[in-house]
Amino acid sequence: MPIAARAKLATRLIVLAATVIAVAGLSGCDAQSKSGPSIIPTADADTRQVTVVGTGEVQGRPDTLTVNASVEFTTPDATAAMNQASARQQAVIDALVGSGIDKADISTTNVTLQPQFGGGDTPTIIAYQANNSINVKIRRLDSASQTLGLIGTTGGDATRINSVSYSIEDDSQLVKDARTRAFDDAKDRAEQYALLAGLTLGKVISISESAGTTPPIPPPTPMPRAAMEAVPLEPGQQSVTFSVTVIWELT
Repeated sequence: MPIAARAKLATRLIVLAATVIAVAGLSGCDAQSKSGPSIIPTADADTRQVTVVGTGEVQGRPDTLTVNASVEFTTPDATAAMNQASARQQAVIDALVGSGIDKADISTTNVTLQPQFGGGDTPTIIAYQANNSINVKIRRLDSASQTLGLIGTTGGDATRINSVSYSIEDDSQLVKDARTRAFDDAKDRAEQYALLAGLTLGKVISISESAGTTPPIPPPTPMPRAAMEAVPLEPGQQSVTFSVTVIWELT
């Protein structure tokens, strides 16, 4: 065989041998990775932890009543319906301000003008219905019933009492108290779990919280003007709740 041919053959054999060795090495690495963990656990992964959820609830007496009231007129003419609703609602607002309600505590929430249809198979517009709604914050709860009566008397038969809701104007201290109770509850649970496991509660690793909700107070049933002043109103108690999730280290 010529020298040049023998040299080419030798080169091919060397390349083939190197390829076989490389493939064998990769196969060995793959087999090794499948037989054991591919990620070495860190110290943090080995840390023993306990995760608990604590809840806290406190109650306070509401100091504000918000009333949503509207006046509603239906007339054949759109402009007349709108004008009558606007004029009557303005009279209600003036009466409320005259009774001592701060104008800043009165806000318009809705103004609508809707056609009313009739005529069976071929509907036609027979009238227009105008509605003007306001929110009124009543801070003197002892006069809330009288304020509702004033709204009904001034608005007349066009009055609609849509809803009432009690609230606490400044609940910051209640929120702090509820948060403290939630954390104390979580810590108490964590200490119990640590004791049961024969371990000691260590440092806090993380804290996350979520505020609870207070069930809404259902609105009273709208009443005729003559009975409006006698509507019984009781603020009751309002709950502030918190839920906190805390992770502690166990040692």
